[in-house]
Amino acid sequence: MFNFRKKAPLLMLLLLSIAITACSGNNGNTGSNASAENNSKAEAPENKTITVSWPRDIGPMNPHVYNPSQLIAQSMVYEPLVNYTDGGEVVPFLAESWTISEDGKTYSFKIRQNVKFSDGTAFNATIAKKNFDAVMKHVENHSWLGFISLLDKTEAVDEYTFNIVLKQAYYPTLQELSVIRPVRFLGEAGFPEDGDTSKGVKEPVGTGPWMLSDYKTDEYAEFTRNPNYWGEQPKIDKVVFKIIPDGDTRVLAFEKGELDLIYGEGAISMDAFLQLQANPDYATQISSPVATRQLVMNTTNAALSDKNVRLALQHGFNKEAMVQGVTSGLEEKADSLLSANFPYAQSNPAPLGYDVEKAKAYLDEAGWMLPDGKSVREKDGKPLEVELIYEKADQIIKPMAETLQAEWAAIGVKLNITGIELTEQVKRFRAGQFDLYFFSNYGAPYDPSSFFHIVAEKSFGIAEALANLPMKSELDKQVEEALVTTDENKRKALFDAIQTTLHEEGALVPVSYIKKTVVYNNKISGFAFPGSRDDNPFSSIAINP
Repeated sequence: MFNFRKKAPLLMLLLLSIAITACSGNNGNTGSNASAENNSKAEAPENKTITVSWPRDIGPMNPHVYNPSQLIAQSMVYEPLVNYTDGGEVVPFLAESWTISEDGKTYSFKIRQNVKFSDGTAFNATIAKKNFDAVMKHVENHSWLGFISLLDKTEAVDEYTFNIVLKQAYYPTLQELSVIRPVRFLGEAGFPEDGDTSKGVKEPVGTGPWMLSDYKTDEYAEFTRNPNYWGEQPKIDKVVFKIIPDGDTRVLAFEKGELDLIYGEGAISMDAFLQLQANPDYATQISSPVATRQLVMNTTNAALSDKNVRLALQHGFNKEAMVQGVTSGLEEKADSLLSANFPYAQSNPAPLGYDVEKAKAYLDEAGWMLPDGKSVREKDGKPLEVELIYEKADQIIKPMAETLQAEWAAIGVKLNITGIELTEQVKRFRAGQFDLYFFSNYGAPYDPSSFFHIVAEKSFGIAEALANLPMKSELDKQVEEALVTTDENKRKALFDAIQTTLHEEGALVPVSYIKKTVVYNNKISGFAFPGSRDDNPFSSIAINP
């Protein structure tokens, strides 16, 4: 055992000797060395980091799969052949140019040279094809994108020429190639041995400006700049996501300085947003409409299969007051399925207004009567009771659901509301295990094509929910024709007809036009909303000196 008392005098002498040597060493140049050290510290570049909140874990960072992988994180690492900009223009990205054959079936892309993945390996036509091959192993998972189900083959013609060949012309192909998943590109080092990325990836290797540098499930994820990035480097060095499921907790963390930025849809309540907006120490922005919040009524439910019941529910709540009250006027009441800033949006459909007496009359006509002494209507001895499922992390959906619950009670309808995790919500929606569901169309760059496509294409929830509409087969034919025709006037007429039918049948109820919000502290400048709904905004951000 070490005997401190016996060794202490020797230890003191040793320490004294070291101290004297330190003070007198280096030939008397201690002052200049200290100065050099101080200068070195002063000249060291500041680590420019921003910390943001996100309501859930970023997921496995696989570019070819969906939930629980988070779009905002995937967009930081993986890039598309072409990109969608604000206003709807499709521009070159990993492909510097392209040509389309006269029959509209073959798209030939010239790959941008000198693009590298974050591990330094080259992006070329061969790795582009390998990614498409991985996606096409599971076409059924991706058929919500119209061009995927029409894809005949892909070709690596030479090192920098990549062809996509379709079975027939499909006008939204370029738009759909700009989406965040599943047609962005993983580097060779990320592929499993059998090339089947549906089972997972080895590591998230992409060509994007960011790379995942540290990560702890359900706690945080850190992204640092990709030193091999081919484009303009971001102005900041690091983005840290803190996983904070609760909106109020996010606000508290922001006010305490633990977060620099809160961004997204429904990330915090509108009341909280307005309170932060009133503080001169913070900056806030609101985007233009990015999608339409809709209420999906599942027509396979016996009660909701009746158009009169669906119309009664629409007339039975005050949409204007609900949207104004819940969003404090920051969102706008929606009467059409696409907002006016989207191509082919229906213009001025006749709104189904708030009218309690009309709602009651529709329910009476449908045979749902209110027995004496009871508060819930019945038919054949069964109560008119339905369930609405929603994502419990969303700070806007919950109060909207509670509003519907209260207002429909006034017309004799019992609404049960169930908040669940996003992954479980999507699973139940796709399986048709719901009565009512808050949904939104996909937004830019997906719409209008992707939204109309899933009206007809099964496996994604909407087509199944509309299955009992009497004109469903005719609706499907109109969608198919609209997406493949090369006649612009014909396409517009078909899209108008589809939207008119959906509006009149009342199974998809437009509620409000969704907008993104952001609040950030005064250390941040240069924030701009991306042109694509699910893209990330971090490359434009700068940190003030």
